[in-house]
Amino acid sequence: MEHNHNSHNHSNPPMGHTGHNHHQMMVNDFRKRFYIVLILTVPIMALSEMIQHWFNFTLVFSGSNYVLLTLSTIVFFYGGFPFLKGLVEELKDKNPGMMTLIGFAITVAFVYSVSTVFGLKGMDFFWELTTLILIMLLGHWVEMKSVIGASRELELLVDLMPSEAHLIIGNDVKEVKTDSLKPDDIILVKPGEKISADGIISEGESYLNESMLTGESKPVLKKVNDKVIAGSINGNGSLKIKVTHNSKDSYLSQVVKLIDDAQKAKSKTQLLADTAARWLAIIAILAGVSTFLYWWFDGQSLAFSIERMVTVIVICCPHALGLAVPLVVAKSTALSAKNGLLIKNRTQFENSRKITTLVFDKTGTLTVGKFEVSKIKSFVEGLDESELIKLASGLEQNSEHPIATGIIAKVKELKVSIPKTENFKALTGMGVEAKVDGKEIKIVSPGYLKENKLSLDKRYEFDNTETVVFVIIDNKLSGYISLSDSIRPESYEAIKMLKEQNIKTVLLTGDNNKVAESVSKKLNMDSFIAEVLPHEKLGKIKELQSKGEFVAMTGDGVNDAPALAQAEIGIAIGSGSDIAAETAGIVLVNSNPMDVVNLIMFGKATYKKMIQNLIWATAYNVVALPLAAGVLYKQGILLSPAMGAVFMSFSTVIVAINAGFLRVNKILLKNPR
Repeated sequence: MEHNHNSHNHSNPPMGHTGHNHHQMMVNDFRKRFYIVLILTVPIMALSEMIQHWFNFTLVFSGSNYVLLTLSTIVFFYGGFPFLKGLVEELKDKNPGMMTLIGFAITVAFVYSVSTVFGLKGMDFFWELTTLILIMLLGHWVEMKSVIGASRELELLVDLMPSEAHLIIGNDVKEVKTDSLKPDDIILVKPGEKISADGIISEGESYLNESMLTGESKPVLKKVNDKVIAGSINGNGSLKIKVTHNSKDSYLSQVVKLIDDAQKAKSKTQLLADTAARWLAIIAILAGVSTFLYWWFDGQSLAFSIERMVTVIVICCPHALGLAVPLVVAKSTALSAKNGLLIKNRTQFENSRKITTLVFDKTGTLTVGKFEVSKIKSFVEGLDESELIKLASGLEQNSEHPIATGIIAKVKELKVSIPKTENFKALTGMGVEAKVDGKEIKIVSPGYLKENKLSLDKRYEFDNTETVVFVIIDNKLSGYISLSDSIRPESYEAIKMLKEQNIKTVLLTGDNNKVAESVSKKLNMDSFIAEVLPHEKLGKIKELQSKGEFVAMTGDGVNDAPALAQAEIGIAIGSGSDIAAETAGIVLVNSNPMDVVNLIMFGKATYKKMIQNLIWATAYNVVALPLAAGVLYKQGILLSPAMGAVFMSFSTVIVAINAGFLRVNKILLKNPR
């Protein structure tokens, strides 16, 4: 049962702190009210006649009933304020829901109990009122904590954009704010800096890391007249760029808009829950009023009629039914966190059992997300692999290029010492050269071989899915080093198990077709879609949804964020970008694809517990409501308000105990490839 929270709207302003602060204030408010009510609950229960009777003690003194009244009044108005406010707002909007039911129940209970203090025959149930408010405050406090943080997601994306840029004015370079840049401005981007605006290169060339924007795992060589995207990271070259878009029209800003639009559309899925809550409120209220009218017109006393109505309202109170789902979710959220599954969006987690198609990003999700040396091959006798990569490392040790990083990492793994170099020189767009141990060493691209008409050795094993650099020693082609973004060992078993559960798997990536096809085939996935930009990823998700598929999207980069927001379920790999993690409804902390399988299985177990609780809560109301209304009164069976409260509390305890039995049966990958 979803709560209809018209009184605390969950929508978030996309580009500011207002929404985040609002939700944080609400979390703090519910927490404060909960603790204050918790403190007041102790004396209220001690002063309650029913509690004294149960525990066989007496605490009565002059004016004790008025002390009880005073404390309960504070609880009603202070602790119950969010629900009373929600009742007013829901009725004002002509959309009664859970807040209406809670507000009406506590109001009737309070008015009746106050009446007993001032002469109405009957037993108050101030303690039941207090515990009801206490538990509801706790439930809403937990709930609001689960939605906080959503307002930060787009702020994190904006952080990719540098705050300042180097604006070229004549022969001078001036530091300016990125927001002040306008089309046709010329900016300078130094090595290692982020591109501060969309534009076209007017001077220079360099490798750019666009992985966080396009999904392309390999650094992309950009030359004069090539387009560049704001937020991408410059390599070792210096660039002059002619600005084509101001910040509000940039590629990154468009991604922000796509995310915002997708998130707004997602809220429509709450309509069904709102409708159910509205009907629950209407039925409960009508049952209480009808009970009162029946007995009043039947000739019973006012006290008896009010007592029946109160009993019905109390026993219909949404303790068990309202907590059937939240208690399970609260339990599952805590268990999930301990097992590397962070649930940010409860609805998405609950719906994980419905997944028919699971879409994976490649880089950093199914793959490791960084270049690793996959092959070292020497063409020269007496020159082994260790020596070949040792010579290469001498040239790459001072570079931050991803290829260089991969080579240095391999050298460290092999525990090979890195030699010193002399006369280091960059070969523009082709590689680097230097003297190492008295030898002229070059590390070059395939393009260098073609341009210099150097033939490949027959021992060269061509693979379009790998990045290859060649090592030339004293003008002789002496070997090559292949680098690849390796598949995570866990990915194989994860895809296999998803297939066993009849879930289709689709690879969706900005990488090239050859790489995508290779990864898809190795993992035995159902299909792949390659060379797509962020807005195209979102479109592909929509296409799958239009075919009736219930889609989950798993990714780790900014390029995945719009698709993560559009999918019914967005799952972020924990090692990826903050924006992906914030946009997604679920985060895999351990970056293990097997946790996707664990998520689905745990989602099914959680759903089973929810259904069990809902069945119990519903069955309880079906049986208890007629008894509370007095259908067996003539047979001598009549529930008092106090007994109604007992049954209500007992029902809640049953629901809580059942939720407590929820467990995570986590599947671990024992034999990774």
